[in-house]
Amino acid sequence: MIQGQRAAAAFGEARGTPPQGVWSAPGRVNLIGEHTDYNDGFVLPFALPHRTAVAASSRDDGKLVVSTLGDDGVLRDAAPVPVADLEPGLVTGWAAYPAGVAWVLRDRGVARGADLVIAGDVPAGAGLSSSHALECAVALALLGLAGVPEDRPEIARWVQRAENDFVGAPTGLLDQTASLLCTEAHALFLDVRSGESEQIPFDAAARGLEVLVIDTRAHHSNTDGGYASRRTGCERAAALLDVPALRDVDIEDLDDALARLPEELRPLVRHVVTENERVLRAVAALRAGAPADLGPLLEASHASLRDDYRVSVPELDVAVGSAMAEGALGARMVGGGFGGSVIALVPVERHDAVVRRVLAAYAERGWATPRTFPAVPSAGAGREH
Repeated sequence: MIQGQRAAAAFGEARGTPPQGVWSAPGRVNLIGEHTDYNDGFVLPFALPHRTAVAASSRDDGKLVVSTLGDDGVLRDAAPVPVADLEPGLVTGWAAYPAGVAWVLRDRGVARGADLVIAGDVPAGAGLSSSHALECAVALALLGLAGVPEDRPEIARWVQRAENDFVGAPTGLLDQTASLLCTEAHALFLDVRSGESEQIPFDAAARGLEVLVIDTRAHHSNTDGGYASRRTGCERAAALLDVPALRDVDIEDLDDALARLPEELRPLVRHVVTENERVLRAVAALRAGAPADLGPLLEASHASLRDDYRVSVPELDVAVGSAMAEGALGARMVGGGFGGSVIALVPVERHDAVVRRVLAAYAERGWATPRTFPAVPSAGAGREH
């Protein structure tokens, strides 16, 4: 709500009239299920309280006019562009994200111009899906202005296309779907292949636990080549195994599958297959009301991402190790990797000790001070007013 109020106030001041509406979408934490989404697998995210809001009004001239409100309160304007002229490569930088959404929606028959003012507090570059929060909020705003009924699973696919084909980041469906579909006090169990989802109650506080986010401030970007190379490797492995996706390799058949692959692809397959199994076990733990049982699964997930998928970096490993040494039940990197954030499942009484240990470890190495905050499962995207 605060970000929506900021966006609406900035819109009124800059445009001289109130917006027609305000829509917002959250960032997300993926509890477990990393790099499984583009392999047709299982994921278990929940929405953060941090949100990106878009204050919006229609325009009659067919132009997309976008401004973003910085933390310093300064409004920064992107160059206006006719929606009819949008093509990949025409808009770069932060403005490519809303422009990409407008480009996709234009092809779906929603081609009107719009004034957008954006405000948000989802940490950028932290692996918490700030880009998808922005894109989902813009998509809902443009659809809302046009009076088009929402089909949220379909909107998630449109946002994925904007990210893949306009921005140039080869992301899967996890982040968009989480931002659009998550609900308060639940984690979203999503079968990416079928699109079927289930809201799983998740109240760590009731068991004296919290999910602590550690934003390492080691910048993460899905447009870098490391993410794309992992995805390409998975697709190559699936083709060699003659399956539609790595989701189709059962855990019982893993050793046989690995024996049929070249050495360089085996770690990727091992991670994806075992990570899918960890998601299923995590869902079972939450259904049983035993969130503490997530701890070993988080720890195993990080080891797999570090050693098999090779997407961790020292900042992430130190945060995980420091949290575990100070009493966390489990911890792992989240997001695409090569930077970003760590989550740690921490007994509430150990919160301060864990934070102190992480901060001290970073200070010893001369690294930037990480940002920490508890992640509370929150509501998904929607219209604020």
